[in-house]
Amino acid sequence: MKRLILATRNANKVTELRAILAAADLDVELVGADAYPEIPDVKETGVTFAENALLKAHALARATGHPAVADDSGLCVDVLNGAPGIFSARWAGRHGDDKANLDLLLAQLSDIADEHRGAHFACAAALALPDGTERVVEGRLEGTLRHEPTGSGGFGYDPILQPLDESRTCAELTAEEKNAISHRGKAFRALVPVVRELLG
Repeated sequence: MKRLILATRNANKVTELRAILAAADLDVELVGADAYPEIPDVKETGVTFAENALLKAHALARATGHPAVADDSGLCVDVLNGAPGIFSARWAGRHGDDKANLDLLLAQLSDIADEHRGAHFACAAALALPDGTERVVEGRLEGTLRHEPTGSGGFGYDPILQPLDESRTCAELTAEEKNAISHRGKAFRALVPVVRELLG
């Protein structure tokens, strides 16, 4: 069985991709970066989601000698020309402060009318082999931004993004509902034929 490493210490991501690979009947052992605690996290210095995903996937593939998958994602707001984008997790200045990021974004959009509040979550997922072979796939979840956060599920900008054809925000969906339509779920599912092609 081929080992595939997912460049994350987030157990939920590992579980999500493992289920997708299993559903596709791929004989792959998926482990997270926690299996290699001696390998430091990779700095995301790229200027696109794809560049950041490739940086992480290549670093892990080189360090472990195994194929590696990595993803990078964020919120892209139409009237902000795609921002926060790659800066989504640190929009308010400090990495991972969800409430501060959310509050700042809502303040910046406070005078924007409903018809101009289009946005999407974007995810790039990269697969890199130790020999340098690489592939990138992408997934998107289109929606509009609410004026106030609603819902207690999810994380990040989930409480303000309402997917198209949905009356609830991402934070009001169940985990199963969200995974079925999410940008990361779409990107991970798009990886299946790539894994099949490159890992047999």
